This record gives sequence, structure tokens and C-alpha cells, in this order.
Amino acid sequence: MTTYILLVNWTDQGIRDVKNTLDRVKSFRKTAQAMGITVDALKWTLGSHDLVVTVDAPDDETVTRLGMALGQLGNVRTTTMRAFGEDEMARILKGLP
Repeated sequence: MTTYILLVNWTDQGIRDVKNTLDRVKSFRKTAQAMGITVDALKWTLGSHDLVVTVDAPDDETVTRLGMALGQLGNVRTTTMRAFGEDEMARILKGLP
């Protein structure tokens, strides 16, 4: 599994319906699970992003599908980043000259 970080911002629609954010998160977790994705952490945040989510997904295509499915609902916009753990970074560094 590969780790990804999703930076999430509410759209105008999403903030108007903010009282349902907990229900939307439950639905997000179910959708992710159905795609074979594990939601590791989900935090509401202050600052330039409204939520930060860490997931483990089988591949880039699957996490992209999750982001698109989320975006289709119209409540949020996402930016997705690939994350590397210590073991992965050690392998990357071994390839340096």
C-alpha cells in the first residue's frame, strides 16, 4: 500500500452545509473502504486547509478515483500528495550516487 496525504478545502456548498461534516466523513470512509483504501487519519484543521487526511491506497489510480468521487459531490476540493515512509526513503537514498 502507498500512503497519500489529501489537503481538503470546503467549497461554498460544503461550508453552507458544514453541520453535516461528520456524516460526510462517515460516507467518505465507506467509499474509501469500498475502493480498498484505508483512512489512517482525518483531522479538521485551522489555516490554509480545512481538513488533512492520510490514506493508504493500492496505487495512484485508486486514490485518484477516490478524489474524483469526492469532488463530484461538490462539498470539497482536494490536493493529493504522495508520501514516503522511512523505509521507502532509505531505498530512495540508496540509489543516490
